[in-house]
Amino acid sequence: MLSSLLPIAIVVLMLGLGLALTREDFRRALRSPRAVAVCLICQSVLLPGVCFALAHAFGLSGSAAVGMMLVAAAPGGTTAGLFSHLAGGDVALNITLTAINSVLAVLTLPALVGVSAAHFLPGGLRDVDLGFGELVSLWVLILLPVAAGMAVRAKRPTWANRLGGPVKKLSGTFLALMAVLAVLTERSRLLGHLGEVGPAAATFCVISLTVGYTIPRLLGVTGPQSAAISLDIGVHNSGLALAIALGPAMAHDSAFAVPAVAYAVVALPCAGVAAFLMSRRGRSRTDHRDVPDVVLQEDVAFRDEPAFRVERDS
Repeated sequence: MLSSLLPIAIVVLMLGLGLALTREDFRRALRSPRAVAVCLICQSVLLPGVCFALAHAFGLSGSAAVGMMLVAAAPGGTTAGLFSHLAGGDVALNITLTAINSVLAVLTLPALVGVSAAHFLPGGLRDVDLGFGELVSLWVLILLPVAAGMAVRAKRPTWANRLGGPVKKLSGTFLALMAVLAVLTERSRLLGHLGEVGPAAATFCVISLTVGYTIPRLLGVTGPQSAAISLDIGVHNSGLALAIALGPAMAHDSAFAVPAVAYAVVALPCAGVAAFLMSRRGRSRTDHRDVPDVVLQEDVAFRDEPAFRVERDS
C-alpha cells in the first residue's frame, strides 16, 4: 500500500505547487538576479557541503547520511512563504525561489543523492536504484504536475483558486498517511535511527537558516530579501524528500526516510523562532514587494479620491 501511495503523493504535492505558480513568478527572477543567484548558490553548493560535513561530524550511518543529503537537495517547502510573511520577508521572492528550485531539483537532487550514495554506502550506487528509468520517472512526477497546475492557473485562475486549498489538504493527508504507515511497518528501525539523526537534522536546519540570512547580507542582499532567502533554504520540502526516500529508487529502505521525518519535526519550530527574530529587526520589514501590484494601485487610486484629499487637507 505504501509503495502505491508514493507516486500519487508526489503528483498531488507538485500539482499543488503548480496551481500557485504563474509565468510571472519565473520572470520576477530577472528583476532580482543577485538575490536569486545567491540563493541558488547557497541551496545547491554551500548547504550540501555543510550537510556532507555534518554527516561525518555526527558519525551517521550510510543510509542516514544519504537521507540527510536527500533533505539538503530538496527544494524549499511551500510553508517557507508563510514564515517569510511572518518575518517581514519578500514573499514574492519566496514564490520565485521555490519555483526555480523545484525545477532545478529535477537535476540537482539525483546528482547529490548519487554522489552521497557512492561515498557513504558500502555498495555505492548499487545500494540505490537511480538508473535512467528512475530519473525519467522522477522528472515526470515532478515536472508534469507542476506544468499542469500552472496551465490550469493560466487558463482557469478561478479553478486554480478553488482547487488550491483541497489539493494542499489532500497532499498533507497523503504525506501524513505515508509517515504513519512507515512508522507502523518499520517502527523499530525508524525509532532506532531517530535518536541518531535528530541532532544532525536540528543542527542542519539552524545552519541553513543562519547561512540563508547572513551570506546574502554579506553579498549586498539585505532586508526582506535576505529574510526570504533564509526561510526558503531553511525550510526544505521534507514531504518530497520523504516520498522519494520511501520509493523504489531508494530500494524501499525506510532508513533513508528517517532524516526527512526528523527534519520535518525540527524545521517548523526552528523556522518559527527565526521568523520571530527577523521580524524584530526593523531592517527585515517588508517593502511591499510581496503585495500584488493591483492592491497598491487601488490604494493609490483611493488616496487620489476627492473625499480623501479633503479629509487629508483638513
